[in-house]
Amino acid sequence: MERIFTLSDLKSLAEEFWLSNPDKKIFSFSGQLGAGKTTFIHALCAVKKVQDTVSSPTFSIINEYGYPGGTIFHIDLYRIKDEDEAIRAGVEDCLYSGDICLVEWPERAPGIFPPGSLHSHFETIDKTHRKIQVTGS
Repeated sequence: MERIFTLSDLKSLAEEFWLSNPDKKIFSFSGQLGAGKTTFIHALCAVKKVQDTVSSPTFSIINEYGYPGGTIFHIDLYRIKDEDEAIRAGVEDCLYSGDICLVEWPERAPGIFPPGSLHSHFETIDKTHRKIQVTGS
C-alpha cells in the first residue's frame, strides 16, 4: 500500500489500514521527525475507539491504551540506544504479548521485531502532504 495523504484523509486512511491488516498485531512506523507518524497513530487509535488520551511516549517509551478489543501498546524507540536497552525497557514483552503494538522509530532496535511485523514508512512531500508506504517485515 502506498498513499499520498493530507490531514483530512487521515480517518479514511486509518480505516483502510485496519481493514487491510485485520490479523496483524505488530506495526512499525519510520520516517523523519514531523513526517506524520504520531499523528497517524492517533488516527489509528481513534478508529479502534481508544478512550484514553493518546500521546507520544517519547519519554515514557511505552503507553498502554485500552480499546473495546483489548490493549494497544504505543511504543516510541527514539530515545533507545539499541536492542538491549529496548528489551530492558519492556518493549520485547509488548511485542510478544499478542496485543496490538504501534512502534515509532523501529530502526533503533530492528532485531526484536517478530516475523510478520508490518512496516510503514512516512515521507514529507510538502507542507500539507505526506506519503505512507506499507510493507511486510
